[in-house]
Parts: sequence; C-alpha cells; structure tokens
Amino acid sequence: MTRRTDSVGLVIPEPTTKLFGDPFFPRLIRGINSVLGEADQLLVLLTPQSTHDEDQLGQYLVSGHLDGAMLVSLHGADPLPSFLAERDVPVVVGGRPTPGTPVDFVDVDNVQGALQAVRHLISLGRRRILTVTGPLDMAAAQDRLTGYRFAVAEARIDQDASLELSGDFDQASAREAVEKFIAAGGRFDAVFAASDAMALGAMTAIVRAGRRVPQDVAVVGYDDSALALSSDPPLSSVRQPIEEMGREMARALLAQLGKSRPVPRSVVLGTELVVRGSSGGDATERGE
Repeated sequence: MTRRTDSVGLVIPEPTTKLFGDPFFPRLIRGINSVLGEADQLLVLLTPQSTHDEDQLGQYLVSGHLDGAMLVSLHGADPLPSFLAERDVPVVVGGRPTPGTPVDFVDVDNVQGALQAVRHLISLGRRRILTVTGPLDMAAAQDRLTGYRFAVAEARIDQDASLELSGDFDQASAREAVEKFIAAGGRFDAVFAASDAMALGAMTAIVRAGRRVPQDVAVVGYDDSALALSSDPPLSSVRQPIEEMGREMARALLAQLGKSRPVPRSVVLGTELVVRGSSGGDATERGE
C-alpha cells in the first residue's frame, strides 16, 4: 500500500455514549495526536456500530482512503485486524489482539495491575474481595480478572465465583450488579473494580446499603482517571499510562509508514497502584 493521504484512522467500535463518556478515550486520543501532529498526519475517528459497519470500514481502508489504522476496544475475535494486515494495510492494535493475529500491538500489563490492586486489599486484611469485571469478550477485562484470581490464589483464599460480578466498564452496570449482590445477602469487605467508573458505581451501591468506604468496604478501581479524584473518599486506583499507550500506537503506525525508526512488534506498558482514601491504606500521593 502506498502512502498518499497524510491521514490515518482510529477505529473504536463502541457506542458514541461510551466513546464520549469514558475518560479513557480522550486521553488515548490526546497521546496519539501528540505524535501524529509532529509527523504532519491527520487523525480520522471511525466508530463502526455493527458488523455491517465494520465490513464497510474494512473495504474503505483497503481502498486507500487512509494510510493506515489504529484499532482499540475490540470485542471477541474481531476479524478486522487480520483482514487489514493480510491486505498490507498498516495497522496497530491497542490492547492484546486475538492470538495468531499478525499485527503490531501496544498493551498495558493488565494482569500485573490487577494483581497489585488485589494484593493491596489483601495486605489490609480483606478476605471477601468482590470484583466487577469489564465485558469478558475484551482482552483487558479478561486479563484484569486473571490478575484478581492470581492474587486470591496466591493468598490461599478460597476462590468463590459468586464474588465475580459482570460489568460493562460503566457506573450503572457496576452499581446494579453490586446492589443485586447485596440484596441477595452477599458478604464482602472489599471491591476491586476493573475501571474507575465501575468503582464509583460500586461505591454508590455500598453507601446506599448503609455501609462505609473504606471502614466497612475497601475499594480499588482501575485507570486512575479524573474520576478517582472526584469521588468521596478519593479512589485508590491502578494507574495505566493511557497517553503513553496512544503515543506508542502512533509511533508504531508511523514506523510502518516509514516516518520514523522501527519499534518492537509489541509494546507492553507497566502500571502503578495509587493508594488513596477509598481503600484505607497509606496514601502514595500527598494530600490524598
């Protein structure tokens, strides 16, 4: 494929309500644009809403309307990355792709991030640790659940599948799941939520049930987004380098276009647990 448009696509197959309501995406786009701007490349946002939309999008990209594409928030065994790679369209995936998919990717160590969070809760003496997962057709949600299970097994705490609740990376899904668990008489003394938004939803359910955070239930989220500082108490959270993820995705795509030096075929970025008031541990950032 010959580059000729000086523009690349960012494909996000999510509803527009999630695209503009989830703080992850603006931060990712900010990182991507910081690199593309220096390379005089324009970013085109593409949001397919159905399988039909993705089929049309695949043909659009293969036809050379853009020089390449970055894909994030993929669900299941999405065929688009392989479809593009097999037709020599430069492509980079944000997140762990389906095994065997021949594409460059940039991911965050979600297993380690979740492991850090749950180890922290266990270190505080918590043993009935509820987790609210993201959609389990997404690699990030799968990996965060894996990290949770590793930490529980490591501490020799009995695995209890009833403590694994399904969410959708948003506040409403987590609030409803935790409210239902409480109404059914479920016992827990901590929550690890796979996103900050879900952590806030869980905290709402906990407070509505007359319990205190962190005295009765310690809570840790994931992302370390602006939501973490807006909650009361401030939310302990796993910080993932979202802007850096965007920058690395853009660099990887530009390398395929011959605009910069080659980069490793895969990049996995580290995480950091930021402790604040919601878990009751010693704060790792001053004033929190």
